[in-house]
Amino acid sequence: MTFEVAAEGYDRFMGRYSAQLGPQLAELGRVRSGQRVLDVGCGPGALTSELVRRLGEGAVSAVDPSEAFLAAARERYPGVDVRSAAAESLPFGDSSFDATFAQLVVHFMTDPVVGLREMKRVTTDGGTVAVSVWDHAGDRTPVAVFWQAARELDPDVHDESALAGAREGHLAELLSAADLTSIEEQAMTASGRFASFEDWWQPFTLGIGPAGAYARTLEASGLEELRAGCERLLPPAPFTIEAVAWAARGTA
Repeated sequence: MTFEVAAEGYDRFMGRYSAQLGPQLAELGRVRSGQRVLDVGCGPGALTSELVRRLGEGAVSAVDPSEAFLAAARERYPGVDVRSAAAESLPFGDSSFDATFAQLVVHFMTDPVVGLREMKRVTTDGGTVAVSVWDHAGDRTPVAVFWQAARELDPDVHDESALAGAREGHLAELLSAADLTSIEEQAMTASGRFASFEDWWQPFTLGIGPAGAYARTLEASGLEELRAGCERLLPPAPFTIEAVAWAARGTA
């Protein structure tokens, strides 16, 4: 699995959805004027954009382990403090931020509880840690049809349903394990409109995330079978994909 891809590829694959989640997560995290905030696993900057819109570039910091995404975030938001780091080892002092966010990131952390504890560490006492993950366990995601078709071809395929935070209530459990308090969880929604099947399918061939990594493991014939299975499951174009993410907020 990789996220060392061009930012434009990620934008096509997931950006249309994550841009819709950003305002919802900022609301859940109670972003308000005068705060300093951190975007953990910022990617090309879908949530960063919303935080900048609300607070200004000078009040926002962001980290990501992908050099391609860091370059894109720095170009798009030159006034944001963008650094290379993983969630489990944040390059900031204790209590540096009023609120810390991780949008569609917890399920990719090497150790989610350690990552969330680091987010808590850099958040002021009484500040907020807010996170979100797609509802993979409920098959209500932008990639649900892809994995449904993959399971029809290989019932033993490892999809994303067992990832951290990907089922109702699990984000709250992880925040609690990371010693956050006053935890609240809610569902968030996003949708993507596709003019053609190829508009939907092509981003899966770019190798982005678990779905893209799985597609890259297939021989040409297997990939064509998967493509045909996806096309059979989707409605005629144009069509809309509706998606749900779980989100949770805790107090440091």
